Amino acid sequence: MNTKLIMTLSAIFLLSAGISLTFFPDLILDYLNLNPNQIVVFLLQLLGALYFGFGMLNWMNKGRPIGGIYNRPVAIANLSHFMIAGLALLKGLTSNPELQFTIWVIGIIYILFGFAFGVIFFRHPLNAKS
Repeated sequence: MNTKLIMTLSAIFLLSAGISLTFFPDLILDYLNLNPNQIVVFLLQLLGALYFGFGMLNWMNKGRPIGGIYNRPVAIANLSHFMIAGLALLKGLTSNPELQFTIWVIGIIYILFGFAFGVIFFRHPLNAKS
């Protein structure tokens, strides 16, 4: 599996989510038809900072070997984040199928990244010469 591609794509996904949540929480809440109040906007901005930091972690580690014993903390952090959030999104989407299409797309992305990081975590990285 091409870990550099997975790390780059996840970094771009997380960085764009982090920037969006940090700078445009009001627009996101309006798009989701939710009531924007100060506490929710503040929490979305904090969540954006978390996503941005996690995206930077993935971006900085994209060229390093990952999997097996290499960069194990990065692999398990990504596996935990994407799998737990993906399963929560899957549960929410199956119980509320009328949710917006954007939420469905985000859920699918999370599940795909969760499986990809599961494979990365449990496999030894392939030797570059093989």
